Amino acid sequence: MTSYLKLAKILIEIGILWFVYYVILIFARGTRGVYVLRGIILITLFFVITKQVGFERINWIFTKIFALSILAFLIIFQQEIRRGLANIGQRRWSRFFLKESEIINEITTACFLLSMRKIGALIAIERETRLENYIESGIEIDARVNSELLMTIFMPNTPLHDGGIIVAGERIAASGCFFPLTQNPKVSTTLGTRHRAALGLSEETDAIVVVVSEETGGVSIAIGGRLTHDLNRESLERVLGNLYRPDKKNGK
Repeated sequence: MTSYLKLAKILIEIGILWFVYYVILIFARGTRGVYVLRGIILITLFFVITKQVGFERINWIFTKIFALSILAFLIIFQQEIRRGLANIGQRRWSRFFLKESEIINEITTACFLLSMRKIGALIAIERETRLENYIESGIEIDARVNSELLMTIFMPNTPLHDGGIIVAGERIAASGCFFPLTQNPKVSTTLGTRHRAALGLSEETDAIVVVVSEETGGVSIAIGGRLTHDLNRESLERVLGNLYRPDKKNGK
């Protein structure tokens, strides 16, 4: 009976450790900290192996390196850690309390009101790939998705008019963000900067990027490096409803 209890305890400990690792990986994904995290994991594995084999000197050296790497990680990436802990209460869990349809409706309403006035807009919606690096390039807002706020941000001659907005969960994370321009040589040279930025971000991440043309008022959407032009309200709502939360499609 005692042996079964020990085995159960070991399995529980392994499960807890894997859960902690998974949570840390989710926080770090999409940020520069993920590379350092991988390095720490490799050092840890090497440390365990050398300890089991009995390489005492190498094990002593890696013990010091491991301690310093943890300290360096906490100092260098304190902003990412703070933001990740804040996400526990603000974004990741609160998504369950705001209907997806409400968010889609607010974004769609803003896009077509801006379209009627021929005011350009660029809105990126975060999905599985974290957009922290792009959020850091803009001005942090951290406000609930609201059509009036979206329209106000994109009004001409306002400080946040240029660049794009990033929506993460049910929050407008930041505005004035810079997205990478597409380098695809097959893309038409007639496309403006907003459309090229939408394509560029959709090529590098799984984000959904909605664009409102300043010249024509047309509404387009970029997904996976492909741009679909001249969507009406129903089409945009349908596309956003299908793609906004990929975990929903997988039945999770």
